Amino acid sequence: MPYVVVSALSHDGVVRDHNEDSLVLGPWTLSALSTDSPQSLVFPLGGTPVVVAVADGLGGHPAGDVASALTVRHLAAAGPQLRTEQDVTEELRACHAALREAAEADPALAGMATTVAGAAFGAEHVLVFNVGDSQVFEITPDRGDGLGLRQLSTDDSPPPAPGRRTSHLVTRTLGGPTAPEDLDPHLVRLPVAPGARYLLCTDGLTDPVAPDELAALLTEADAEADGDAQGDDQRALVDLWRAAIRAGAPDNVTLALVRIED
Repeated sequence: MPYVVVSALSHDGVVRDHNEDSLVLGPWTLSALSTDSPQSLVFPLGGTPVVVAVADGLGGHPAGDVASALTVRHLAAAGPQLRTEQDVTEELRACHAALREAAEADPALAGMATTVAGAAFGAEHVLVFNVGDSQVFEITPDRGDGLGLRQLSTDDSPPPAPGRRTSHLVTRTLGGPTAPEDLDPHLVRLPVAPGARYLLCTDGLTDPVAPDELAALLTEADAEADGDAQGDDQRALVDLWRAAIRAGAPDNVTLALVRIED
């Protein structure tokens, strides 16, 4: 039976004084906490899907940490039922509705919102999903010029300003004015392939560090790998995180590496 190895790390960054990012790793969640060392978990790929996702509460808005935490709790509870694209769409709409209802009930939460990006790993397929500008990449094999990153998520953000590589604006989120029935998440379906690897991250990683730099760091980490999947991915996560810190890490940095093994 194939299984999924998940390693994840979340950190405040250099500029932010608290963490508004959250993680879901199967039934487990990590919210508004900063960790200096990666955590790893192993899940069998049987009849129950395994959800891995990152959520980035909108900075500068009320209660971004609450929005991301509520989202990952919903996903952790619903994860075993997310077998189809419709299941994922309905669950993200439910998350969106829950954030809106919480904001309407408490003025301190008014306007709270979050991005989300992740994947539901099942026995036969992987369902990649996102709302906002957090990202999911497939790590493509080394064909002689190093590993590559193929973005599977779709950024909900306007084109960056001239001379800039990224935009800090987000055009679609969980939470906010959109009616739940009008929320259309981005979805990609892939077959389960032993050896496949994925990087999930908030823009605290990809804003300061370009994807080609991240791919180069992953290639270096692969060259130093000793065959221990968990240990290798943990070291790779630390390398990616340190690159974001060296680049200034203006936002919270949350990332997960996922691999499918026989």
